[in-house]
Amino acid sequence: MQGKVKLTKRQVKEDKFTTFMLTSKDKLQGEFEQKWQYYVIGFVTVVLLIWAGVWYFENRSSQGTEAAEAFSNAMLQYQTGNNQVAILEFAQVLEKYGESDFAARAAFMLGNLNLSTRNYPESARYYQMYLDNSSGTALNRAASFAGIAATQEDQAQYAEAAASFLKAIETLPGGPLEPDYELGAIRNYLAAGNLEPAKARLAVLEEKYADSVWTNRAALMIAEKSQTE
Repeated sequence: MQGKVKLTKRQVKEDKFTTFMLTSKDKLQGEFEQKWQYYVIGFVTVVLLIWAGVWYFENRSSQGTEAAEAFSNAMLQYQTGNNQVAILEFAQVLEKYGESDFAARAAFMLGNLNLSTRNYPESARYYQMYLDNSSGTALNRAASFAGIAATQEDQAQYAEAAASFLKAIETLPGGPLEPDYELGAIRNYLAAGNLEPAKARLAVLEEKYADSVWTNRAALMIAEKSQTE
């Protein structure tokens, strides 16, 4: 993809909707907690689909109509379950409209799609492409770091995943998914056998999110790990 992708002020509005969707995520345990990133992807893609449709109808006479239509078509393919077709169409958005506002969104969606289909190398590549070629909002950049962390965790690259979760936290301190990212860092520190860094992140959780489901679960994980040491 050629050049930097600049996001418009209009796209900032999306973050208000994204934040609402993310903060309404159920705080469940078990497998849902273990694989929360896949459920977040569903919320984010719905918001992107709505945003793309609104943008298209508001800008039908602009030069970006073709790119908007291509992006919307790719989103519709995803929503109807045609993931492979959606991947091809998002890739075409990147190739044909690299200078448009939709190129970064396409890269982000390709990261999400490849993560959901467990194509981890491609997922990480597209998330990194978004980070390298977009001046996108802190919310989306944090989500991209977390997406990379998810690919690393699912490939048993636990130390790297913990570091990526910390990057997500640093990118958007106090963000709606910060406690999820903290829990992800702790989970991966423990999987990597790094008990002390995990305890340090638990202290942060206890300070900022006392008596929360994240803090209680992290404390339980660390207690169980300590018993085996």
